[in-house]
Amino acid sequence: MDIPVENAAAILRESGCTIAVTGAGISVESGIPDFRSPTGIWSKYPPEHYATIDAYLANPAKVWRFWRQLAIDFAACGPNPAHFALAALERHGYLKAVVTQNIDALHQAAGSKTVIEYHGSARKLFCLDCSATCPMDMQALSDSPPRCHVCNGLMKPDIVMFGELIPQEALRASAEWGDACDAVLIVGTSAQVYPAADLPYLAKRNGARIIEANIERTSFTETITDVFLKGPAGQTLPRLAQALGLEAPEAHAAE
Repeated sequence: MDIPVENAAAILRESGCTIAVTGAGISVESGIPDFRSPTGIWSKYPPEHYATIDAYLANPAKVWRFWRQLAIDFAACGPNPAHFALAALERHGYLKAVVTQNIDALHQAAGSKTVIEYHGSARKLFCLDCSATCPMDMQALSDSPPRCHVCNGLMKPDIVMFGELIPQEALRASAEWGDACDAVLIVGTSAQVYPAADLPYLAKRNGARIIEANIERTSFTETITDVFLKGPAGQTLPRLAQALGLEAPEAHAAE
């Protein structure tokens, strides 16, 4: 018997409202590189040159080429068993929402319906002039920065660059879930990126139980975690879903 998994399953059975908070660790298993590790994206492409709004406005073509390639790389990656497990938990009523720091849209691709994207989505475009948004057409991407189909203004990836604010709707919705939830499932994040990292602490102050699925112990583990599922999320989350009697999560990927 996998006691941590059984204990986590018991928490989910007892909880009337559980949310997940996910970070880069859940998508690494899909082939998406992380940003902050010593060998991550920022080690090769310094964020001050490629990921600030000022850098984009100063040299849109240079910064656009970086994000264009990243979007192409992301598009070649699909959800892994951890994403499918979270979608299965939601589908069967064990999970109400996913709050993610990731910009890869893999939760939606796996079938998750209620997804709050703290940092936006690299698969959409946003107009800096009129705020129009549209899907990123992977077949129509060029080396030139995209122009808005509404006003012909300069568009950017619909992600929160350094120097921009987290969308107010994402902050409001996540805070409401943090207040309302009885349990939080932390997956693949190490409490380094705020304000998302504060959400489990908010929930804990309100009496929520905390399940953490990470490869290594984190600041969460040492302070608020009730059950720690050690290992790759692509292994631990499917075991959690199976402990709740759910089918193999991949069987119900988004069509």
